[in-house]
Amino acid sequence: MVFTSTLATSAVAAAALLSSLSNAAPAGVMSKVRRDLKFGFGSEKVRGVNLGGWLVLEPWITPSIFEATPDNVVDEYTYGAQYGWDTDRLRDHWNTWITEDDFAEMKSAGLNFARLPIGYWSVIGGYGAPYVYGAYDYVGKAVGWAEAHGIQLMLDLHGAPRSQNGFDNSGQLGEVHWTEGDSIDLTRKALNKIRDDFANKPSVSAIELVNEPLGPALNMATVRQFYMDGWGDLKDSNVAVTFHDAFEGVTSWNDWGSGMGNLLLDTHHYEVFDSGALQLSIDGHVSTACGFGSQMASNNKWTIAGEWSGAQTDCAKWLNGRGIGARYDGTYNKAGGSSYIGSCNGKYSGSVADLGDADKQNIKRFIEAQIVAFEKADGWIFWTWKNEGAPEWHFQDLIREGLVNLGSINYGVCG
Repeated sequence: MVFTSTLATSAVAAAALLSSLSNAAPAGVMSKVRRDLKFGFGSEKVRGVNLGGWLVLEPWITPSIFEATPDNVVDEYTYGAQYGWDTDRLRDHWNTWITEDDFAEMKSAGLNFARLPIGYWSVIGGYGAPYVYGAYDYVGKAVGWAEAHGIQLMLDLHGAPRSQNGFDNSGQLGEVHWTEGDSIDLTRKALNKIRDDFANKPSVSAIELVNEPLGPALNMATVRQFYMDGWGDLKDSNVAVTFHDAFEGVTSWNDWGSGMGNLLLDTHHYEVFDSGALQLSIDGHVSTACGFGSQMASNNKWTIAGEWSGAQTDCAKWLNGRGIGARYDGTYNKAGGSSYIGSCNGKYSGSVADLGDADKQNIKRFIEAQIVAFEKADGWIFWTWKNEGAPEWHFQDLIREGLVNLGSINYGVCG
């Protein structure tokens, strides 16, 4: 989810800041239904949340897990290398971070969907990588809880062998080597096990082939072939085959996928991982979101914003990676650096209740605009349901504090 690469931020910024320049026109919906699906994609809006930080660790979501570790523990790979012998550390987290009560609360808030990130290592083993195993046991629990409470699930292969994007959310922060060796074959092996274990479950209506492959750093012909092969592996299951836009731009896939049914395009929209976006006023953020929703709606495939948030800064602790600063306050220390825009001191940490009234109002307005924008297309899945100290990203807390009310959305916000 978090973009620590200049290539990635450039791709996201281009999508966000040029939102009004889309020339793509729908050429008839390609996502023809080949089998009966369990959710009415195209006729019913996806309204969901991600279960981030549960079965794939991200330091910014649960900093308490990482704060007592050496500085070199920056992702699940290095965590496993340090503590792989101690499975109780993570099992305690898996047992408590998401429970059945969360699904009941999602339903009562008006949500109908959840996206569940999973690492390949949890499904088929790490093949020499030092991950801690056991998280896959909880996928079955989530599937059962979702069915009990009327929530549909997207099972999302969030981390692929040798990292498909170099972000900590892939399991391994650093370089991108996913297309090397047997990595793609192992990715398909993990997807096929997920298919065999869960595609027939009533609550599993979508499977995502891989999260955020970093298109600008990959051979896109290889990515497209993987998508085609993955679709072939899943096409006889009654799930929507979900694929990310690979940072190629949300309208760049209209000429791909002819004859392939049940395709669902996932795009991720953030307005905080580029200095230009960070300088936008609240009016600018709202306008950009509304324009992006119009781009989504121009596609000829079912299209959702599978990740987004209420954030207007990148100030949340470790959002860009452990030990990496924020662009907003000029402390970002990766390639390209950053220049000071404003202070992060205490402003976007803690709980939603700790925020000032002006910040609350801006977050509320931005979230509502994005909901309206993304429902011009086929819906949205917020990142993320909960975290330990990043209120702009904490959907459960935002609902509890009244900043999100799905029963009273102003659909005129985007004009």
